[in-house]
Amino acid sequence: MKRIAWGLCIALVAVGMAHASCKSEATDKKPAGAALTSFMTKCERDATASCENSSAELKLAGAAKTSHMKKCVDDAVGR
Repeated sequence: MKRIAWGLCIALVAVGMAHASCKSEATDKKPAGAALTSFMTKCERDATASCENSSAELKLAGAAKTSHMKKCVDDAVGR
């Protein structure tokens, strides 16, 4: 049982490191003005679509879906 728990912890940490937030990507790319606005808008739109797919896979509805979507998009955008 401990092996499974450790395996899950390691997997979650690895997944967390693999996905950079929109803010960190913007910091690396250093766009300014309209380019920054465009980049952040597209990144948030992509994050929303990805989170919609994950909610559908998890078969979430109602308050659970709303909560999942908010956290998922906020994490992806870097809020």
